[in-house]
Amino acid sequence: MHTSFANALAALLLAGAIGLAAAAPAASAAPAGAPATAARTQHTAPDEDGYKLWLRYQALAPAAQERLQAQARSIVLAAAATPTTSAAIAELQRGLAGMTGTAPPQASALADGALVLATPASMPSLDAALKAELAQLGQEGYLLRATRLQGRAVTLIAANADTGLLYGAFAWLRAAATGVAPEARSAPGLQLRLLNHWDNLDRHVERGYAGASIWDWWALPEIVDSRYTDYARANASLGINGTVLNNVNAKPEVLTAAYIAKAAAVADVLRPYGIRVFLSARFSTPLELKETDTADPLAPAVQAWWKNKADEIYRAIPDFGGFLVKANSEGQPGPQDYHRSHADGANMLAAALAPHHGIVMWRAFVYAPHPDPKTDRARQAYEEFKPLDGKFASNVIVQVKNGAIDFQPREPFHPLFGAMPHTPLMMEFQITKEYLGFSTDIAYLGTLFSEVLDSDTMQRGQGKGPTVAQVLEGGDAPRQLTGMAGVANIGVDRNWTGHHFDQANWYAFGRLAWNPQASAQHIAKEWAAQTFGNDDRVQQQVVQMLMMSRETVVDYMTPLGLHHLMGTAHHHGPAPWVNDLERPDWNPVYYHRAARDGIGFDRTASGTNALDQYAPALARLYADPRTTPDRYLLWFHHLPWTYTMASGRTLWAELLWHYDRGVAGARDLQARWEALRGAVDARRHAEVAQRLRRQVINAELWRNACIAYFQSVSGLPLPPGVAPPPQSLDAYKAIHFPYAPGRG
Repeated sequence: MHTSFANALAALLLAGAIGLAAAAPAASAAPAGAPATAARTQHTAPDEDGYKLWLRYQALAPAAQERLQAQARSIVLAAAATPTTSAAIAELQRGLAGMTGTAPPQASALADGALVLATPASMPSLDAALKAELAQLGQEGYLLRATRLQGRAVTLIAANADTGLLYGAFAWLRAAATGVAPEARSAPGLQLRLLNHWDNLDRHVERGYAGASIWDWWALPEIVDSRYTDYARANASLGINGTVLNNVNAKPEVLTAAYIAKAAAVADVLRPYGIRVFLSARFSTPLELKETDTADPLAPAVQAWWKNKADEIYRAIPDFGGFLVKANSEGQPGPQDYHRSHADGANMLAAALAPHHGIVMWRAFVYAPHPDPKTDRARQAYEEFKPLDGKFASNVIVQVKNGAIDFQPREPFHPLFGAMPHTPLMMEFQITKEYLGFSTDIAYLGTLFSEVLDSDTMQRGQGKGPTVAQVLEGGDAPRQLTGMAGVANIGVDRNWTGHHFDQANWYAFGRLAWNPQASAQHIAKEWAAQTFGNDDRVQQQVVQMLMMSRETVVDYMTPLGLHHLMGTAHHHGPAPWVNDLERPDWNPVYYHRAARDGIGFDRTASGTNALDQYAPALARLYADPRTTPDRYLLWFHHLPWTYTMASGRTLWAELLWHYDRGVAGARDLQARWEALRGAVDARRHAEVAQRLRRQVINAELWRNACIAYFQSVSGLPLPPGVAPPPQSLDAYKAIHFPYAPGRG
């Protein structure tokens, strides 16, 4: 973007920031950094239910409205008319009408003050410099410019294809809504940017906490909910370009003709927004449908069945994306049932999809059905997939969870990242908070995602990279396939995600999938401005809440590298004492290994040696507890309770300090939000406040139950100033959650 235009646009947008009115008396528990007085408005803001997400398009101040109108007196489509460009124009009209409080601008001939959507193919008059820039941005990138076309002063949204124009329109609207200058140019860092819905055909959402599935399979294909269009708009605004409609624990029926027709009806709604439909496929589908007598991937009849099935799907959904497969994991069937490898299974499906340019996303979340108690579940994915590097077909991408265990509040990055240079790897994050307090506790996952993406794999040596983000983007050898997937947190709750703040996790995932090296804090600011308005006091407080929230949850749940201490099956609440489950690695005691001698999982050479799966420079760094970051200390080391931490405290005292800090953080979040009473509409404020009260209760339960248990194991007294748990350990053990939502 020309600097003068960028500065001018930033100035006019900032001048139009919404100013919410005067303050009222301070909340009694206002935290440090909170407004000195509660930010009450003189005129109460209208209640909102959260349905509009970050696409609220609230009115700007009058002067800013006039300036925005001057930039878009009319809309000119200098590109082929398609359903996608129609969607872009409709969004611009909706956004401008909302932010200016006037009738939406209409299409017209080119004139001064026009907002122009153009492609080089349909507007040859674009200058050579612009065309050269566009040539570097692919089919989804875009340019935003203040320029002159045919002698007219216009605002230009330019792209090589209609999808790029749609993304550019959303980017321009985002800049207007947040009061910042838009990026001059942008293109996605990853090709595949997908949501994975763990939604079942009966509309139950596994690990979902925002109500039933939005996909009404019973009503489809004849009855298509208008919510699907709003879902598409929200995802397109972030650059998400694909969605897997059904659970990875797939049912064979989803590949029958009736369900293919239902998926096709959804695909028709999503297509104009640049979103392709994918399906999770059960590996044994032809066998379970009784159409073959085996699911062996090398059996000709099985290969033929999948080829015919792919042909059938593409007849109904010409732009079908492909299959996501969970195989030989948690009881799911797979190629190993027939003594074949993951590559054998993935490549068989890839061959069926290849004529249609479809892809296979093969999940690396595996662990043995009969684990060796002397080894480590964290090792298995690496042990199974590393030997297969370079053996997957070109249209296969291996989908790897961010950590080697299972979406914990904190994990080191998965050792497969950087270890398979000849195989495309796709990140799998969890947006829904299976292990982070469901949709009750605030935990902004933008910081978790960025922590993983920014991690140095040290494949070239300490401090030399590549980072995990760079691995995903192709590293030293750009790959044919790149991608990021997020397990969706979306349901039929009116606000989509159960907790208003959980919308930020959907938002952060999309923005980081577009640019894996983006700033989590910058993304939080974007979301806060669009979701709660441009009052600086509200924005700053909401951003502070987001940025501290995930660390707060880690503190009161799994500090210092502890992991998987959650309750059985539902994964809610503390249960570090559980030791009676069928598999050793389903028990929390397997992971913390607390005893009189100390606590933590030894993954060094003296233990399971999972560290040898990382690059040598990183393994050396983490082999010594003194050079292991505190946040991963008990992930990699079993240490005595008396071990001296960098703070000078013993490990026992440090653990208790983190639990207390976590509870204090939960109370701080509550107080910060209370200080915004009156500055946020009453409905959303009340709904968030209720959940924050519950979060404090959750934090106190975690703190008290874990301290009671670990004190019983260690036999150590509580240090001075540490309050004892108010109940006995037996009382905490007696707490059960038999009907917790989202169970698998």
